[in-house]
Amino acid sequence: RGQRGTTWESEERKNLLFGLRLRPVMLKADEQFRLSQVVALAVADAVAECVSGCDVRIKWPNDIYCDDRKICGMLLEHDLCGAEIATTRVGIGINVNQNTFTGDAPNPVSLLQLRGRETDRAALLRKFIKHLERHSTLLQAKDFATLQTQYLRRLYRIGIPATYTDAQGTFTATIEGVEADGRLLLCDEQHRKRSYAFKEVAYVI
Repeated sequence: RGQRGTTWESEERKNLLFGLRLRPVMLKADEQFRLSQVVALAVADAVAECVSGCDVRIKWPNDIYCDDRKICGMLLEHDLCGAEIATTRVGIGINVNQNTFTGDAPNPVSLLQLRGRETDRAALLRKFIKHLERHSTLLQAKDFATLQTQYLRRLYRIGIPATYTDAQGTFTATIEGVEADGRLLLCDEQHRKRSYAFKEVAYVI
């Protein structure tokens, strides 16, 4: 179960669904998007190790896509202590060995469908943990510039004109980047800058 009524479909013993409790050290509340970047990069890198001939990307803010199909969703919830993050709960669902999807998700895909064979779920989890530890060193060092560069390098549709929809309707725009607080930065066909928080804009795929 995700935010605002969204759900994640999974057959029993087919996929990788797990939770983490993180305790970031001295990370301020207004830096919480950095945690989302770290976790998304770790999943993307783990998935990319398992597939070839597929462009593994992070669809803002933290879904993982293989080409134009969704292979992973995640949810982060933070507990604050004053101006700092005390703990973060992370829920992650990765489609691994499921072949048929019956829910209303428009574009799911699994590693089984991409590779044509099953993937060891425990091995995939170990890959994720390895990459999570590696990217977490950037948080510990407060090296947000490198983290941002790595995230943008993986960002789905960055620099590519595409169709989006917001409260005012459908429009064409290009992703220019993501702000430190996680807001998505777009530039539309009239060269107007647009900035969106999560759920304020949707990709048309």
